[in-house]
Amino acid sequence: MNRNWLPPSWAHPARVTLAAGYHLRTMGPADVDLDLPAVRGSRDRLFSIYGQAWGWPPVELTREADIDDLAHHAAEIEAHESFLYGLFDTAETVLLGCLYIDPPAKVGADADISWWVVDNLLGSDLAAEFDTFVPRWIAEAWPLVAPRYVGRDLSWDQWLALPDLTTEVEPV
Repeated sequence: MNRNWLPPSWAHPARVTLAAGYHLRTMGPADVDLDLPAVRGSRDRLFSIYGQAWGWPPVELTREADIDDLAHHAAEIEAHESFLYGLFDTAETVLLGCLYIDPPAKVGADADISWWVVDNLLGSDLAAEFDTFVPRWIAEAWPLVAPRYVGRDLSWDQWLALPDLTTEVEPV
């Protein structure tokens, strides 16, 4: 994991308003009861997106495995290694989607960024707002020069075909 992909003094946003009644915030194991139904409810589509690259989500995602996954994300957030944000309603009664901001794994960018919404939000105004919001927010709030929006700027198959980033190669 590239631990030096962000300036050491930079503080990541913990929470940001997306649209009226919705916000993004970092996630951790305490979010399992909202994360698990969102992931399970959209599992087949999420696997069609992330499965080949990440092997996620597994067919039988247990509560314990999801807690472990969220704890891993929380530790990476704390260490500034990668970031997981959840899309929530104001009262945080439901998880509506997720945003991943990761150091580059492939040549040609200084971050690999992807996001999703739950199946029942596909084609909705909120999904469209999320799609518009993410690149704008990254440009305004993150110290990135060449972020890559995987699944948007290029397909996951195209991303997988890129050369892996090695320690000898600079991200951009």
